Amino acid sequence: MKALLLENIHPEAERLLTERGIELETVKGALDEDELIDAVRDVQLLGIRSKTTVTERVISSSPQLVGIGAFCIGTNQIDLSAATGHGVAVFNAPFSNTRSVVELVIAEIISMARHLTDKNAKMHAGVWDKSATGAHEVRGRTLGIVGYGNIGSQLSVIAEALGMQVYFYDVADKLALGNARRCETLDELLEVSETVSLHVDGRPGNAGLFGAEQFAKMRPRSLFLNLCRGIVVDHEALRAQLESGHIAGAAVDVFPSEPKKTGDPFTSSLQGIPNVILTPHVGGSTEEAQEDIGRFVAGKLRDYLGAGATTMSVNLPTVQLDGTPTDRTRILHIHRNVPGVLATANGVLADFGVNIDSQSLSTRGDLGYVITDVAGGVPAELLDKLGSLPETIRLRLAD
Repeated sequence: MKALLLENIHPEAERLLTERGIELETVKGALDEDELIDAVRDVQLLGIRSKTTVTERVISSSPQLVGIGAFCIGTNQIDLSAATGHGVAVFNAPFSNTRSVVELVIAEIISMARHLTDKNAKMHAGVWDKSATGAHEVRGRTLGIVGYGNIGSQLSVIAEALGMQVYFYDVADKLALGNARRCETLDELLEVSETVSLHVDGRPGNAGLFGAEQFAKMRPRSLFLNLCRGIVVDHEALRAQLESGHIAGAAVDVFPSEPKKTGDPFTSSLQGIPNVILTPHVGGSTEEAQEDIGRFVAGKLRDYLGAGATTMSVNLPTVQLDGTPTDRTRILHIHRNVPGVLATANGVLADFGVNIDSQSLSTRGDLGYVITDVAGGVPAELLDKLGSLPETIRLRLAD
């Protein structure tokens, strides 16, 4: 078995996979579509971060691909429909870097409220500007959080501990933590918030979520942060509001178009504006977070490869079993969820005189996934017959 890891994934992931006996290849940067197709021709496991796009063409060109690990929170860079259609399991790390992102948000809110980046630049230029003008405490100020998921909700708790009053808006019905208050609309949140922080996902419907209309509705001299997805914000509209003074400061960690690797040139319309913090998509880039992500996602890939476990897969039905016993064979069957498919598959086993020791089935919509443990080995002809069933999407033995 072979794995390909791109974009400087933490060595902890390499350790877990190589200990499992998986041959490993690593690439420092991202790959474009054609490069990726060439690179994964003989790869069973693929690990990426946010800059590599896994398209339907990549997946369909890689019939040996079993699993994809997104060593980050988002999976919008992966064609999940194509992965599901080809029986490729996808895993991500929805929790591992939450704290790192939240801490950066808090640091940037304080930095903008105190104009620390401007003070720092003046000091390096030899200018002593000891003035309290325009500097504020964050205690008592209102924070509006757009997107109340793992990051937004944890930000809510920590901001409240600093004395901020928290409002949030989410399209889903989310439970408010602490004294946070839910807003029924985005406009309602913009009316009351002195600082607005975005924490939505990268689904296509969120593209252009925040533009000139939304910035105009923000309170005068408010602060704005985006540490979620670059496509969510109209940067030209943000620049106009910053230059007019309507927005007093901004912190941006994500951009519509980002360099593929460290050292590549970067340009943005937000460069050179006072009290604007630009960071190179490092919200979750702490050593602690990257180690946790490496361990978590690599562990999921290892468990899926070896035992067939799909716990926390973003696209396959959830089945959780321990490693394969040495005296049994584990058959992993991803199939279309239609009436009678399990009976048909078990009938094939019966035709070959194979006895089922245990079986676990789970479904998700039109997809079904069954793990079957059988005594001893299974003949190749049995696997060929199961694989040829019209309902079969992917069939393999646990390794």
